Formats: sequence, structure tokens, C-alpha cells
Amino acid sequence: MWGPPPGGEEPRQRLHPLSPAVHGAKSLVVVIAGLSWSTLSRVGFGWFAVLVAVFVLGATVLSVISWWNTGYHVVGRELRVHEGLLWRRTRAIPLERLQAVEVVRPLLAQLTGLAELRLEVVGGGKTEAPLAYLSVAEATALRQRLLAVAGRAPASAPADPATPAPPAPAGRRLHAVRNQDLLVSQLLTPQAFLLPFGLAFVVAQFLSEGSWSFIAVASTLTAMAGVLLQPVRRVLDDWSFRLDRDGDTLRVHNGLLETRMQTVPLHRVQAVGVTWPLLWRVKGWLRLRLEVAGYSAAEPDDRNRPDRLLPVGDRRTGELVVAEVLPGVRLGALPATPPPPRARWLRPLSRAAVGAGLDEQVFVARSGLLTRRLTLVPYARIQSVRVTQGPAQRRLRLATVHADTAGGAGAAAVDRDLADAWELAAELTARARHARRGDRGR
Repeated sequence: MWGPPPGGEEPRQRLHPLSPAVHGAKSLVVVIAGLSWSTLSRVGFGWFAVLVAVFVLGATVLSVISWWNTGYHVVGRELRVHEGLLWRRTRAIPLERLQAVEVVRPLLAQLTGLAELRLEVVGGGKTEAPLAYLSVAEATALRQRLLAVAGRAPASAPADPATPAPPAPAGRRLHAVRNQDLLVSQLLTPQAFLLPFGLAFVVAQFLSEGSWSFIAVASTLTAMAGVLLQPVRRVLDDWSFRLDRDGDTLRVHNGLLETRMQTVPLHRVQAVGVTWPLLWRVKGWLRLRLEVAGYSAAEPDDRNRPDRLLPVGDRRTGELVVAEVLPGVRLGALPATPPPPRARWLRPLSRAAVGAGLDEQVFVARSGLLTRRLTLVPYARIQSVRVTQGPAQRRLRLATVHADTAGGAGAAAVDRDLADAWELAAELTARARHARRGDRGR
């Protein structure tokens, strides 16, 4: 048991007692995959089962010890997580740096009625303080409390863990993606078009006498699995995608095998990205993503970045969602002028496809030839403005203007006329300063 909390602090809470069992079950899959079939053929099934049991038992014992020594509680405006057996460690996460909170339910957690809470903070190199696992009610209540503290809501008395959490407000539904559209969108990808050629190659390997081997076929099947992995993973991740607005926050629900419920305060949004893949333009579809500080740099894997705003939708839906996230911004009426004609020496094919402009609310940057992209950065989110020149740009009197955001990629106006680039940089700096002053005044 934990000792009495000092200074009247609320007591530390442990994770759910089933957490070690879930971690042990996950270890079972990893151990079996790691030992491989070659180990089974060498030692036989009996010894193979003994090895698996020993590894899983050891992992479960370590999980139990870790669970016993792990606790968390909210102290003032910090979430403190205590962990470690030989080396005790306490992590204090300042809640004013909180960007988003996710309630994630992998398949094993769904089967046991558990959930994992993940925090994203400004400047974090990875997800902070992942609490795995809590009951769904406890994870939901803790998420609401952390967001309330982060939003400087009036502090309330610590909740009694035995008291069930009140149901979350329903909010206002912005959009729900049809699963049929999600499936079709992933069929309209280069991977889907390459699949028949891959299957034909495998069949040809088997039918041609003496020209195939187990290694060749296995490598081909592995390559095909890698090609299919991304679209299949996107379908599973974005299944039953729903987007709600609850006051000044967005709530995203998605996932089939692993369900996610993400909550993002609107004032934490750094930028919105719009993408029109080449094959999607036949149906007039687009994709929307958020840039929230801490995601872009922290998670190179697209799957682990909870930044989805609209996985697939038509232009009208995209305009409605963008207007909710960035009030006053009309997606169909954004200015973007191309670079000067001499930039064709650097961009012979894509000069007309890139551009930049200043809207009343956002900085607009356009790019992409086959896959068109549009990045919208609110002026209040611009942290710095840079003007850069490469050797070829210097000879052509061109420059690139970068608008950097907190922990993200921001946007760039590429290959602008040198004088125009410095004027654009000065205007961006002035608008960013004015917008931040307005935010502080509200």
C-alpha cells in the first residue's frame, strides 16, 4: 500500500489490477513471434512450449511488480506518475502544456473492459505518461479532469475513485465517415493497383517449372504484405470515424481493433493540412489533418499520430470542418499566388502547383503536383519566421519563407521573388504579433 500522502495531497491511485494480465498476454504474442518456426523445428513442440511458458511467466511477474510500484495522482496543476522498483522515478507533467488526451482501447483492453490514457504535451519527444490500463470509467473521468485543469477551469475537490464518473456530454456531431467511402478510398491508392501484378507474379513463380523457390516466393509474399499493410492499417484505424465538437474542444472517435477517443482543445491547433490524392480527385475527395504541437516530431509513424481530422470526405464536408476548426476561413476562397516565372528553372513541372498567400485569418501554402496539398497556419500560432536561400535560389534572386509553429512543420512559401519574400516575412511577423496580442486580450 502507498504511504499517507504528504501535506493533505490526494492519495496515489494504482492502475487496474488486470493490467499485468493484459501485458502478459501481449508478451505471449511477442515471444511466440520472436522464437520463430526454426526454433520449434530444432527443439520440438514440448521444449518450445516450455520456453514460451518461461518467457511469459517472467514477463507477467515483471508486469505485476511494475503494477505494484506504479501510481499516479494530480497535485495542483501537475499529473505525477510514480514508477520503478530498484530505481524509483517520479514524472511530473505540467498540465498547462497539455495538447491532447487520448483514451485508447486495444483489442485485449476491449475484451477486458480496460482503456489506456495517453497524454500529448508541448515539446514532448513521445507520448507522456501513458497509463495502461484503467477502467473505461476511470480513464474517462481522469481525461475530463486533466482537460479541465489544463483549460484553467475552476479546481474541484479530488474525485472519489469509488464514485462512478458522470457521463460525458454528447457534444455536437460534425461528421461521420461512411465505412464504404473509407474502403473505396483505400482502393483508390497505388498499392491497390499494384496488387494484381504482385499476385500474377506469385502465380507465375509457382507455375513455371524449376524457376521458383521457397525463398523467392516467401520474399514476394512479404513484399506484398508490406505494400498492403498501409491501406489495411488505415481502414482499421479510421473505421467508424466520428468527429464531434464539445464547446471549445474536438472529439475524435475511430478504430476497429483498437478504438481511440481523442480530445483536442481548439486553441491548441497549430495548423490544418488539406490533401487531394491524385486518384481521389476523380470522386472529389480530400483528407484533413491537424497539426498539434508534440505530434509531428514525436511520432514518425503515421499510425501513431492522433492527428486525423477527416480521413476522407467531399469538398463540402471539408469546408464545413475547416470552418469549425478555423472560424472565418473558407476553404474554397483562399489566396495562393505561384512563384515568379524564372522559378521554372528550379521547378519545371510543379511551378504552377506551388503557391502561397495571406488570408485574413491564416497563412496559406500550396504544394504538390500529383498529390495536392494545402497548409493553413493561423497567424497566432506562428512562432518564428525565417527566410532561406539555396545556391540556385541566390543566382535566380529567389528565397523561401518559412512560418514555424510550436513543435510542428508549419508552412513555407517556396521560391518567392527575393524582395517579395522579405515583404512577406515582415507581414507574417506583424500579423502573428497582432494575432497573439488579440488572443491574450480575450
